[in-house]
Amino acid sequence: MRNPNSTLRRLLGYTTPHRLSITIALLLLIVATAAELAGPFIAKRAIDVHILGIEKPWRVYAKGTAPTGTPQVEHADRIWIREEWLTRNGHKFDITGGEKRQILEVNRTYYALPTVTPFEGERTISERDGKTELTITLGDKQVSYPVEAIAPADVRAFYAPEIRPLTQLVLLYIGLLLIAGILQYIQALSLQSTAHRIIRQIRVDIFSHLQNLSIAFFDRTPTGHIISRVTNDTEAVRELFVSIMAIFVQNIVYMIGILVALFILQPELALLCIGLLPLIAVIIALFRRYSSRIYGEIRSRLSEMNGMLNEMIQGMGIVQAFRREQAVQKEFTTVNETYFRARFREVKLDGLLLRPAVDVISNLMLALVIWYFGSQSMHNAISFGVLYAYVDYLSRFFEPINTIMERLSTMQQSLTSAERVFEVMDEPAPVCDKQDSGSQGAVSRLSGNVVFDNVSFAYRDDHRVLHNISFSAQPGQTIGIVGHTGSGKSSLINLLLGFYEPQRGTIYIDGRKMEDYPLQELRRQMALVMQDPFIFTGDISFNIRLHETTGISDTDVQTAASAVQAASFIEGLSHGYKEPVIERGGNFSSGERQLLSFARAMAFNPAILILDEATASIDSETEARIQQGLRELAKGRTTFIIAHRLSTIKDADLILVLHQGRIVERGTHEELLRAKGRYYVMYQLQQGGKVKNK
Repeated sequence: MRNPNSTLRRLLGYTTPHRLSITIALLLLIVATAAELAGPFIAKRAIDVHILGIEKPWRVYAKGTAPTGTPQVEHADRIWIREEWLTRNGHKFDITGGEKRQILEVNRTYYALPTVTPFEGERTISERDGKTELTITLGDKQVSYPVEAIAPADVRAFYAPEIRPLTQLVLLYIGLLLIAGILQYIQALSLQSTAHRIIRQIRVDIFSHLQNLSIAFFDRTPTGHIISRVTNDTEAVRELFVSIMAIFVQNIVYMIGILVALFILQPELALLCIGLLPLIAVIIALFRRYSSRIYGEIRSRLSEMNGMLNEMIQGMGIVQAFRREQAVQKEFTTVNETYFRARFREVKLDGLLLRPAVDVISNLMLALVIWYFGSQSMHNAISFGVLYAYVDYLSRFFEPINTIMERLSTMQQSLTSAERVFEVMDEPAPVCDKQDSGSQGAVSRLSGNVVFDNVSFAYRDDHRVLHNISFSAQPGQTIGIVGHTGSGKSSLINLLLGFYEPQRGTIYIDGRKMEDYPLQELRRQMALVMQDPFIFTGDISFNIRLHETTGISDTDVQTAASAVQAASFIEGLSHGYKEPVIERGGNFSSGERQLLSFARAMAFNPAILILDEATASIDSETEARIQQGLRELAKGRTTFIIAHRLSTIKDADLILVLHQGRIVERGTHEELLRAKGRYYVMYQLQQGGKVKNK
């Protein structure tokens, strides 16, 4: 299996053309994160300075003696000014003047102390000799003060100077949230659009590469598996870019911002949070190690299921004709069960190593924070604002970790799917990628001279299907190829089309080795008509010109159809050449589909024409009608005809008789009949004659 890190690096390579947009999105994300993380700091200031600021030291002055230019509160015919007001905004008032006072809240009632308490602790109110007394206890330390209760109306007067700054902080917080929301929307839109462009390019790359692969790849790879790679697996990779990439980047930036804020508030506890990160990394490493195997099996089982569905749907007629529905159902149930078991192993792994593990760590961290602040409060006063901000940041710190862990499963599935996509993209396609150094890829019109020189070929090294094949075809000649099933006829044609390369020998075209030509340009001058022609979804005109929009005009299409006797049935259709064609040409007979494939070959005007059992699906009457069309089609081009129906090749210039991968006879129709060999026997059998055993 491919290294997941190399797979990730390769995926990230697709982001190179989009570096600018990604960079801008990340900068917007950083600004948005900073705006959002400013909230606890604002809350801390609102609590400590403005809400609980009433309990900070005050200076009390007689009327007429208080400094001016600062907020003031009139209470009990005295002027009260908080000490920090005297130093705010760079003011340098004399804070030694006036009398020190403090206001403390106990059970929702505020009391005025005659001095400032030296420490914070538990507060209790008692009545003694008709007077109210406040006692503050911290461990073994205790102090008591005679106090006076402040009426609620007067308390509001003490808070009056804080209304405006509190309102400003609230508006600032709302503004920052709006800014963060707008920036997050812009960066999410940018990252998402970039991700969709990347996955669009990946799909184009794999589809383009599939068209360049040799036929051998498609022979050994089930169609359902290939479809699963291009559709299901690329869709899983899309999740990596569309969802995972954006979420991971956003949450990592968010975590870094929270750590910075924690260091500002309490460096010791921030270091403890950093110390927990290796533990998180270990959990992630364990998850990736075990999940990669499980997800590989999941994607493989899904491909098997897709392959079976594809095969069953295409062969539904056979399944129903032989009443094998129950057997197919049983096979599908087995495949589905293996897929279910693989998915269930995924669920168990996710349930163990993802959210539960992080929840345990986060709860442990929260307990440590409570213990830390509790122990510190025994020695030093801890402001409520700091405690609130720290707990808020701590809960936010584990939110992105939980989000990342929850998405880790999807990420691993995406990486596994990416490995499968890259396996296809890494399939070598050396033949289709060759370029002709002499002609820079351009090939002029071929004359059609073809020579096989001692060619041997095997699909597998231990099973040779062609042995020392040698023959030559002159320009304009028609070569007939006959033989029993398995004699090597189609294999010979596959070599000529460049679908495979011979293990021994050389194929020459117009005096040059076939491998010296750019294969795509060479195939541009060949046309193939198969026994079971493939008709594409679209219309008749599209199937004849086959994506060729400039080189083949409507007139060329009609001329080609007329030449092969296809125009009569096409023009009888309600929409003529624009008649819709359903999948695989299911709305036409096999003979009509074959005529369309003849017209396709004629329209492309090839230098070399290959007919592989091309008339096997055509009735005798139709065959007689298109024989003249075939003669017209073969004029001026070298034609190879594989035929079981020997009447098709009676006029061939050369007939090759294959047996077990060897040419055992060659000559014209008359010459082979006079020789009374294998060809003679085959011909007599088709004519209904009796042949004596030799």
